Amino acid sequence: MGYSSNDIDESNQQNALGAILGNGREILFQAFNWESHKYDWWRNLERKVPDIARSGFTSAWLPPASQSFAPEGYLPQNLYSLNSSYGSEHLLKALLQRLKQHKVRAMADIVINHRVGTTQGHGGMYNRYDGIPLSWDEHAVTSCTGGLGNRSTGDNFHGVPNIDHSQQFVRKDITAWLQWLRNSFGFQDFRFDFVRGYSAKYVKEYIEGAKPIFSVGESWDSCNYNGHGLDYNQDSHRQRIINWIDGTGQLSTAFDFTTKGILQEAVKGQFWRLRDPQGKPPGVIGWWPSRAVTFLDNHDTGSTQAHWPFPSYHIMEGYAYILTHPGIPTVFYDHFYDWGDSIHDQIVKLMDIRKRQDIHSRSSIRILEAQANLYSAIIGEKVCMKIGDGSWCPTGREWSLATCGHRYAVWQK
Repeated sequence: MGYSSNDIDESNQQNALGAILGNGREILFQAFNWESHKYDWWRNLERKVPDIARSGFTSAWLPPASQSFAPEGYLPQNLYSLNSSYGSEHLLKALLQRLKQHKVRAMADIVINHRVGTTQGHGGMYNRYDGIPLSWDEHAVTSCTGGLGNRSTGDNFHGVPNIDHSQQFVRKDITAWLQWLRNSFGFQDFRFDFVRGYSAKYVKEYIEGAKPIFSVGESWDSCNYNGHGLDYNQDSHRQRIINWIDGTGQLSTAFDFTTKGILQEAVKGQFWRLRDPQGKPPGVIGWWPSRAVTFLDNHDTGSTQAHWPFPSYHIMEGYAYILTHPGIPTVFYDHFYDWGDSIHDQIVKLMDIRKRQDIHSRSSIRILEAQANLYSAIIGEKVCMKIGDGSWCPTGREWSLATCGHRYAVWQK
């Protein structure tokens, strides 16, 4: 097994970091998909806030709100302009106010790996930012992507200028912008986009400077595959995610791409994948659950991009897993609002069980079965679950069926 900071005393650590990492009882809602910019989004979401809050979500991850060269928001230009294809700054303020009234935190999508220039500079490239706030010159752009800055501290995002975070003036400006989002505008949580593009130590600096309540990073690279499909052992994959979390001074969580990769193969009749050689869950939740944000799909993997979609026939088995297990679960907008009332209500039921039985990011887990067609586990000693078409139920009269659906069932004490 690789290095895991889970080996240290989590409770003491949590007391020290609680203001930044929440309380471990978060349930996140990704409140958009790849097409949302076409649908008057801030207004659409504002109407749904009462349902989002009633369902039990603690945080709503919103799409990138800054003016962007592409309508989805991931090619930002003027970071301080919050008029975007999702709606006006005025409508965004109204949405954030509504979320606050319903005690749901607003999570900002922080896209700071790259930034589209306004004017041509060195080498005839658009690597200057004249005429807008944060009017940087070519020294703010990495030398690998056409600027006069230093080499990148991470992977390149091709086609646009990548920001050189090693420059102190850049970090000072980004920190001030994050503080503005946090303190003046009302975003409470941050999701850091494409964090493989720059060193994790800068994320640490930004979190320390802006003090979000909760942060999560998108550290996404490919799982380990062989000629026959996904490897059973994904330790090196989850280790890379854990190394990134450590690089942030353990101040940020990270999306558990390892669990997604394994779970979406497991539900096809390979549930043996869901127990690692140490008898633990095989994703980041098996090593460091308080920093692992679990999910089935997002705007990249699912939606109309569908780069790596979770098998649609098995969605509820997936949610039965992540909503009963340790870690911090995320529900995707499409599944919750576009796949019909039945799916919506089944997810809410699972969320309700998680809350009532006080399952949290650090809950204990005992995996009982991990066979081809069956997986079962006891979580926090109060919840028992199974997924797959194998027949199974817990022994003992103290267990009562809490909910069930196609190929899943959950019991509680």
